[in-house]
Amino acid sequence: MAKTPKEPKPTAAIVLDTRRQKQDGTYPLRLRVTFQRDRKYYSVKLPDLTQPEWEKLNGERLRDEKLREIRDKIKTYESDADTVLKDLSHFTFARFEKDYFADHTIDTKARAEDVYHAFEEQIKKMAKQGSASTASIYQTTLNSLKGFKPRLRFEEVTASFLEKYDDYLTGAGKSVTTVSIYLRNLRTIVNQAKAKGIIAPEEYPFGKNQYEVPAARNVKKALTLSEIEKIYQFSTEVGSLPDRAKDFWFFSYLCNGINVKDICRLRWKDIDGDRVSFIRAKTARTKRRNQKAVVVILTDVSRAILDKWGTKHRLPDNYVFPILPMDVTPQRERELVQYLTRSMNKYVGRMAIEIGIDKPVTTYTARHSFSTVLKRSGAPIEFISESLGHHDLRTTENYLDSFEDDVKRQYASNLLNFKS
Repeated sequence: MAKTPKEPKPTAAIVLDTRRQKQDGTYPLRLRVTFQRDRKYYSVKLPDLTQPEWEKLNGERLRDEKLREIRDKIKTYESDADTVLKDLSHFTFARFEKDYFADHTIDTKARAEDVYHAFEEQIKKMAKQGSASTASIYQTTLNSLKGFKPRLRFEEVTASFLEKYDDYLTGAGKSVTTVSIYLRNLRTIVNQAKAKGIIAPEEYPFGKNQYEVPAARNVKKALTLSEIEKIYQFSTEVGSLPDRAKDFWFFSYLCNGINVKDICRLRWKDIDGDRVSFIRAKTARTKRRNQKAVVVILTDVSRAILDKWGTKHRLPDNYVFPILPMDVTPQRERELVQYLTRSMNKYVGRMAIEIGIDKPVTTYTARHSFSTVLKRSGAPIEFISESLGHHDLRTTENYLDSFEDDVKRQYASNLLNFKS
């Protein structure tokens, strides 16, 4: 009678992780768990060692007091891991981690090396600062990364890992823009780790000859003047939601492409005669040392929208539009801004379809149309950049839409001007 093959058993051991040498020539000690040829490494609260120190530690006659203490701690880690492994009726790495780390609080060093812990700290920081929307985007990025790899240490974020994650996102049908957002968020977290010394400069995985985050180009987001005129002439019932959506869309278009959050945050003290001056919420915390207000010159149309939808009591600290309560929390602000954005996209989008505009029209379209119409009218890119509140001309260049097809045809025809 054939013997039933024994089920392979998991093993655990503290090893010198020589996959990456640190700048001082040492390597970290890690708990390595092996099961059916799969291996996972876990950070432990032990000092880093050189290769000779590791070999000496495992020698027969160890007289170095420091190394003897380390060896004793290693035995404790291995013994505890073996106990957890024996108590598991069915081994999985997830079950081992749950039981093992329940008794071994992850130390400060291990937390510092954990990418997802760094993400969670960044999300908490953003939420505390009032950047609920950005915190939400980072949370979405974190969820995506966990779906790709449940546990992740900074040393595992290599150019190869980033390429595989890029392929994973693309294979899941994510757009280039989404891939770019997720990878830029991860890059921010990695940059923070690099600044803290968790990642050595030579281990940095982004940039030239490494992994480069894909840049999503804006394609045909702007409207032509003819299309903008059609929306302007579109008839709506005064005071209705479609009427408000159309007016707020035009307020954005006429006021330097101001986004919905900044519209909601405008206060009467920001308006002086025909000038509106405000700091973009998007850059208010990221560039504190270089705060430059966006200055808008009101037109008759934008002033009429202020008079039509603005609050009656024009006290300096009161909001211009009755969207946000004075005591609004960051989370509630995010919800109200999103509600207004969805409402604008819904009704203006319907108008565009009814008019016959064959491209999506959203709040983003108002901002892109503002910048692109200025470009086509001959405005200098420096003026457009300042009007948008950009701090870098390259950002503006990437933001601007391509020229209209009739302009391209005109230039193309010039190539044959030699023909009679």
